[in-house]
Amino acid sequence: MSAHDRPRARSRPFWGDARFLLGVLLVVVSVAGVWLVVGAARQTVPVLAAARTIVPGETLGADDVRTVDVALGATGEAYVAPGDLPEAAVATRTISAGELVPAHAVGSGADARVTTVVVDTTVDVPAAIASGARVELWHAPALERGRYDTPRILVADATVADVVREEGVIGQAGATIELVIPRADVAATLAALSGGSSLSVVPVAGRMP
Repeated sequence: MSAHDRPRARSRPFWGDARFLLGVLLVVVSVAGVWLVVGAARQTVPVLAAARTIVPGETLGADDVRTVDVALGATGEAYVAPGDLPEAAVATRTISAGELVPAHAVGSGADARVTTVVVDTTVDVPAAIASGARVELWHAPALERGRYDTPRILVADATVADVVREEGVIGQAGATIELVIPRADVAATLAALSGGSSLSVVPVAGRMP
């Protein structure tokens, strides 16, 4: 067979080379994208976290928060950064110890719609009730001769700020509780206190801190 009769090697079409290069480019872009995502996930920003349990209406000061570095990504703006805590800021909801401080959970004192009252219960409260717990305040209005009316809800949504348990004779133990209640319930609560009602608190299911 002469050299003229030998089959010539077929040249690779251009579109084949282009497809190969496009595949390589896609792999490079994918790898770069993964590295960018991983790098972003590793980036941390400083935000404030509660140093203790903070209840609604409490003023937030430097001693109540601490700075932590966390990776939040796009959600970073949802939390309060150091230096962004307003003066005379108050909590608008319970912020548990160690929880990052959400921006929506901080307001001004003028916006506070709650206040604090201290009540004495006639019976002890469950051990699970502590600062930050959500409870109902019940009262049984006093009747004549030391009798009491049927218990009923006085405040449907209160938050425990502090509890002092009093140990006494068996069956006569009680507790002094500092409660955060809506301002709209203050008049009824003070009337119950001055009227000698028997008071007790009941945990709200699913709302313990």
